[in-house]
Amino acid sequence: MQTWTIWRCPKAVIPIAWSRWRCGSLWKTVCPTDRHHGTCGETIVCLCLGRQFKTGSKQRGKKAEATIRNQYIDQTLSDFSGYIAADELYDGPFCVLFIVDNHKFKRLCYEVLDHNPANEDITQFFRGFKQMLDARGLTLEGITTDGSPLYPEPIANVFGQVKHQSCQFHIISEITKEILRAVTQARRRLKQKKTKRPRGRPSGKDAKRIAQKNQHVQKEIAALFEYRHLFVKHAQTHKEKKILQRITRGLDHLRTLREIMDEVYRLFDRRCRMDTALEKLARLRRRIRRFGALRDTLKKLWSPNLEKALTFLDDSLLPATSNAVERANRRHRKMQKGIYRVRTRDRLGQRIAVDMQRDAYSAGLNKTIRTLHCSRSGENRKAG
Repeated sequence: MQTWTIWRCPKAVIPIAWSRWRCGSLWKTVCPTDRHHGTCGETIVCLCLGRQFKTGSKQRGKKAEATIRNQYIDQTLSDFSGYIAADELYDGPFCVLFIVDNHKFKRLCYEVLDHNPANEDITQFFRGFKQMLDARGLTLEGITTDGSPLYPEPIANVFGQVKHQSCQFHIISEITKEILRAVTQARRRLKQKKTKRPRGRPSGKDAKRIAQKNQHVQKEIAALFEYRHLFVKHAQTHKEKKILQRITRGLDHLRTLREIMDEVYRLFDRRCRMDTALEKLARLRRRIRRFGALRDTLKKLWSPNLEKALTFLDDSLLPATSNAVERANRRHRKMQKGIYRVRTRDRLGQRIAVDMQRDAYSAGLNKTIRTLHCSRSGENRKAG
């Protein structure tokens, strides 16, 4: 039996004529409906006739700021380590000042400015933090900052002779940038040794010799670019030392730069004291003075921040870097990626307060989760 005769042929479902629908309320919905505006279905005129939802309408920032001033500060300063890290964060036209516990990685104090910070702003910010410490009978043992010139004078005016540590990471990064810049200049000088020749295959002995020389110089340039990280790497393997010796053949000043970088890393060795490190630094500076090119290249070795970066050698509890406050800055940047309506000064401060309050709650939440996990795992062992 042939079945194709009973199959239904596909037909168009698009209406060929329009009918006027009266606006009214259906028994299935409480919203009035309107006439057709498409091929099928109806369009809702009003989405909701009831009360407006309150989800997200309340701003928790003001309450969070009051909580930060009272409960959060008392809870955070209860186990204060005595060492802090301070830094500034620029967010559009605003500037956020942060103070973070450099051992506990907890944000202690913040302030939002609508202009670039000056010494008076930093001094006022530190005085407010010192008042909180004095009210609770706490003392500050050390403070770590980056190499910004905003902090030395306010720290001396507010905290007196407290230990001021410059971030080791920022100092080393500045020196490594200068060394990598010197490697780039060496590549440019090698490029000038190449002889210009016409395009196409070389014809003749002289042309072939020039082409081989240019190819050899280009390989040296490519090797210096590929292995440029070996000039600033902290620890090198035996293979990497051989590669560095091969690519610096005939470039003695680059080998000297690598030796100077090794001496810089030895300055920050925890096994020596600050006086010993300062003697090493003085010998290194006398060595560099003999070479005019190196003295112009490594100007950061004469920076006073380098001497401040060695303060942590006499205090085993003083952190060498300001990673705690940098972590707080990264958290703020991540928060601002998805929230663009908090760019006003008030909203910015309230949002930071909410985030700090969330950090305070997270400690108890994690403790509860670990307790439940341990109890459930113990019950599973008994059942097994």
